[in-house]
Amino acid sequence: MKLRPKFTPVTGRTDDLLAAEEAAPTDLDRPIGRVMRDAKMITEQQVQAVLSHQRDRGVRFGEAAMDLGLATHVDVAWALSQQFHYSFAPDAQQGHPELVMASNPFGHEAEVFRELRSQLMVGLLARDAPQCALAILSPEVGDGKTYVAANTAVAFSQLGGSGTLLIDADLRSPRQRELFGIESGVPGLSNILCGRAESGVIQPMPELPSLHVLPAGPPPPNPLELVQRPNFELLVKDLLGKFDHVVVDTPAASQGADSRVIAAACGAALVIGRKGRSRMNSMGALLKALSKGPCKIAGVVMNEH
Repeated sequence: MKLRPKFTPVTGRTDDLLAAEEAAPTDLDRPIGRVMRDAKMITEQQVQAVLSHQRDRGVRFGEAAMDLGLATHVDVAWALSQQFHYSFAPDAQQGHPELVMASNPFGHEAEVFRELRSQLMVGLLARDAPQCALAILSPEVGDGKTYVAANTAVAFSQLGGSGTLLIDADLRSPRQRELFGIESGVPGLSNILCGRAESGVIQPMPELPSLHVLPAGPPPPNPLELVQRPNFELLVKDLLGKFDHVVVDTPAASQGADSRVIAAACGAALVIGRKGRSRMNSMGALLKALSKGPCKIAGVVMNEH
């Protein structure tokens, strides 16, 4: 599997959102208006005004509401998420710009991550395949593995079920805490592997109810030894029994053997390269090293973000 997605900055484009509304029911007594009214975002009188404008202009309800200044792009996106049982975090619009699956779920970047999710689910993560976690690896720092890991985890969480867990196993330069707004100093993976905490330190994401994050915790002086101990693999196996999907962020391969050890414990690996930056010899060396281990290579993604 190879993807060459072209990621662009989050813009909150109205046309992306309205294209998603295309699939909404056309029954004027129900669509988004009732959802917005029940949430007290607009009044019944305003719903009728929007419906009148919708009929006059021949546009969708969300577009009509925005035309009249009664709703914002975020309001309509939230209403669609409720209508289709879709996790969406409105506050992420002011959050980290890399978390595109939460902040702009109907944009182009989000569609690329859905495509990636689909390819993973019909491959190594298919229902009849042995359950495994997915480690996200890259040859160098800055290739975008944290960005891909975070958004892939959100994409899986939007399927619902027993939920998705994102583990930040980059004990050298962790960033998932920053992306998800988790307070600094909270215990995480390093504390668990040192025997100073239990899996209860996993953080639920209230605005993304099917997503949980296990932050890296305080950077340890011996990250490779911690992930190489048997209790890391045992922890992964235990968490696989509690979540539908487990996505694991790892350190760059240039920082040591951590990522390959983590991938072996997870069972599957997705390798991230960066267009115009990643070198073929570095990518080849990483893929060759992974092929010698027990994990299966789910594919290679070329990141243009």
